[in-house]
Amino acid sequence: MPVLRQQAHRFLLVAPLTLALVAIGCGSDDGTSTSGSTEAPDAASFPSAKGKTLADLETEYPESDYVAAPTVSVFEQGGNRYAFGLFTVNREPINDGEVAIYAAPGADGEATGPYPTASHALATKPAFASLTTTGDPDAATNVYTTDVELDGKGEWRMLALIRDDEGDFSWTRLPSAVVGGGDKVPDVGEPAPEIHTPTVDDVGGDLAKIDTRQPPSTQHEEDFADVLGEEPIVLSFATPALCSSRVCGPVVDIAEEVKAERPDDATYIHMEIFEDNDANKGPNEQVRTYALPSEPWLFVIDENGKISSRIEGAYSKQELEAALDEVS
Repeated sequence: MPVLRQQAHRFLLVAPLTLALVAIGCGSDDGTSTSGSTEAPDAASFPSAKGKTLADLETEYPESDYVAAPTVSVFEQGGNRYAFGLFTVNREPINDGEVAIYAAPGADGEATGPYPTASHALATKPAFASLTTTGDPDAATNVYTTDVELDGKGEWRMLALIRDDEGDFSWTRLPSAVVGGGDKVPDVGEPAPEIHTPTVDDVGGDLAKIDTRQPPSTQHEEDFADVLGEEPIVLSFATPALCSSRVCGPVVDIAEEVKAERPDDATYIHMEIFEDNDANKGPNEQVRTYALPSEPWLFVIDENGKISSRIEGAYSKQELEAALDEVS
């Protein structure tokens, strides 16, 4: 994934995800949330990687007609949340696949895995589905996630093995993950950098000045600096109307739904990405302070001001609630 340097457009590209995720609706007609999750299949139902390389797996099984596109770009040595979208070559989303990830250090390293993935819908109840999301035919609707162990620095080759309804396997490659690439994004356990975030009072009630969502989110009531170290905070960096990955609208909608259901568990703050909401002006000071190379990002911060959870890219309502449970 391109890393932010000088040009704003480089900031927004998360692999080919913009081609991967096509909207198929946001919410059900009866008002219930459709943001459910499907549990990961049993690892024993996928081939063992022991003693094999990724090339060995590719030899054993045919190449898939599906394409997998990661929504993450920052990796640490050790355990990592790995998230991706799965779609056909015609850009149609595959939301119910049985998929496991395999990883290997370098071109010829021994593979690790399988890491079976859970599937998460990104929809909300209709009341929380913004016009920004419902009006975007490319808005993300689903994400697959798993925990992958990357126990050394350098390049890790990644492969997804997909099981069809007949129990047959096929594979597709993903872009390499690079561990130790020099990213400085604040990590779990570290103090959250103090930033000032604009509030509704700062703009005289005209939230369109500080929020590209339509309608604007309700997550601008407090300045981050005023509540840091005082109470739990859900801090999301996202630009719903300008997000190339098409993930920002859905995740801000999800945060709106969780805020409505759990208003007393944290202060919810949505921070846009670009200076004056203008991509030509580049990332704003808050984004630069957090050294974010992509969007969106979620940080859940405890009452002592330390980062309890961080998530890059798409995340589900269940993942946000689990992160919130750790600090509330």
